[in-house]
Amino acid sequence: MSPSAAPKSPTTRPGGPQPLRRRRAPRPAAAGSGASRRILNYVLVFVTVILVVDALVGDKGLLQTIKARKEYAQVANSLETLKADNDRLREEIRRLKEDPAAIEAIARQDLGLMRRGEVLFIVRDATPAQVRRERQSSAGLRSAAAADR
Repeated sequence: MSPSAAPKSPTTRPGGPQPLRRRRAPRPAAAGSGASRRILNYVLVFVTVILVVDALVGDKGLLQTIKARKEYAQVANSLETLKADNDRLREEIRRLKEDPAAIEAIARQDLGLMRRGEVLFIVRDATPAQVRRERQSSAGLRSAAAADR
């Protein structure tokens, strides 16, 4: 047969060759039924929930991290307080080593010591009723003493 007498195939055009087209691949049959996909979705949701719960309350989870940060802040605050106390005590030690007046002040305050030649006055607070009784008793003693003379 001659090329002009060749039978026309559906891929040829009257005016020339047909454009190239991809053949559509046949869709593969579903690997599983709808039930297996549903089970797979449930498993994925379950795993996701487990991971989220672990991230929140696990050993290194969010709640544990928040608790650790609060504890760190408390310990840091305590450390600052202790450093301030150490500085105050160092200053007191320095004063006690170098300043005799500081030693004297502590001896007077804590031990109740006094210098030679100082006079100690003890002042008692008395209620008005006690004052009246003391006056009456002292007035009675005076009158008794005058009668004895």
